[in-house]
Amino acid sequence: FTGMTQPYNEHILKDALLANISQFLLELGTGFAYIGKEYRLQIGGKEKFIDLLFYNLNLSCYVVIEVKIGEFDFQDLGQLSGYVVACNHILRKEGRDNPTIGLLICRQKDSLLAQYALEGSNLPLGISEYELSKLYPENIEGTIPTIEEIEARLGENPNGEQTEL
Repeated sequence: FTGMTQPYNEHILKDALLANISQFLLELGTGFAYIGKEYRLQIGGKEKFIDLLFYNLNLSCYVVIEVKIGEFDFQDLGQLSGYVVACNHILRKEGRDNPTIGLLICRQKDSLLAQYALEGSNLPLGISEYELSKLYPENIEGTIPTIEEIEARLGENPNGEQTEL
């Protein structure tokens, strides 16, 4: 894992979520249709990429899912809010689709921080925590590093000394 960067780990996490898409969709509920991973939106002169995009047939709405490998912070909800609003303008069809829902999935969240962030928004948003151990199949245990090993390696600088994450 030498030279592994945080975006690479986020990519691994997203791939693990997609690899277990059936289980993941069951946890989300019924009626979910998978639209895409790293779904591209052209906003003004910039390209933005939604981690996971679904459409819920029962709710008649798009569902934007952003995955973060670390602890929740205010700016994460700002990014999700931007994607939700963009989907409402770009993808949502008036009279057919209900407003887009946003879900932020992160490793940890401080409940009070999450509450304050959500109170500041009138959009349908949610924040959820994940457990990495539940994303991987049982038969690969021992073939990949543990979460603790990955975190320890991420906390090392190029000289092998520990740094604060």
